[in-house]
Amino acid sequence: MTTLITGSNSGVGLATAVTLARSGETVIATMRNTEKAEALQSAAADAGGAVHVMALDVTDPAAIRQVVADVVAEHGPIDVLINNAGATYVGTLEQISDESLQWCMDVNFTGVARLSREVLPHMRNNGGGRIVTVTSVGGVVGQPFNDAYCAAKFAVEGLMQSLHPVAAKHGVKVSVVEPGAIATEFIANAGESVGERMNNEDAYTPQVQAYVKHISAAFEPGAAQTAQDVADVIASVIAEENPAFRYQTGERSTMFAGMSLSDLDGSTVTGATSTWV
Repeated sequence: MTTLITGSNSGVGLATAVTLARSGETVIATMRNTEKAEALQSAAADAGGAVHVMALDVTDPAAIRQVVADVVAEHGPIDVLINNAGATYVGTLEQISDESLQWCMDVNFTGVARLSREVLPHMRNNGGGRIVTVTSVGGVVGQPFNDAYCAAKFAVEGLMQSLHPVAAKHGVKVSVVEPGAIATEFIANAGESVGERMNNEDAYTPQVQAYVKHISAAFEPGAAQTAQDVADVIASVIAEENPAFRYQTGERSTMFAGMSLSDLDGSTVTGATSTWV
């Protein structure tokens, strides 16, 4: 089985690529900068597997077309696509420029849509396939200072849920995986946006400071899941003969997502998240 996965240089992408390679699958692990591939290749070798590393910036339409064409030419039909690449961005709407909003949507939504669209014809012609998209509990629960990120994740969940019944008629099984907090470097991953919010005082500074304090605690080791926990869920979804559409990755993410999915008037979610700020 040939699997194409994005965002593989660290975290969930790396753990998933190694997990699948260990089982003997052909894994094409993509990342924006292949100079960061050493950790992935070393982990795969230690696990007794191998990965094929390719450069891919999911915001580049031409690169998407070329990578899919190259994978099909070299490895044959793509059986599984794992949309894992993503990026956080911290800021409430007044603090988000048009450029930052577009970038966040491109990485988390538009790139996923383009890559999935590019792979679909090959899967249909091959009689089927799997598309697994790593979203977030932020794709069902809007969260303070995650306006752009949650907007993109909500959008990708809507896209995939709409695609699901149509693709199924052609043998393509579509699922989303919703992690909660993962024990990675949240503040570092959020990048310049956190530093900008914390260092530049404005009307929202006290609220963003309270938010960062709250959310940082949730991402501490012991409080959060590991990347391997999430990778194991992804691998189990791929292994299922008839996968569901939506999966959470643990008890906490199930409770958190469930709070929103059962909240018909929205008051439960907004009441809970208002205590963060």
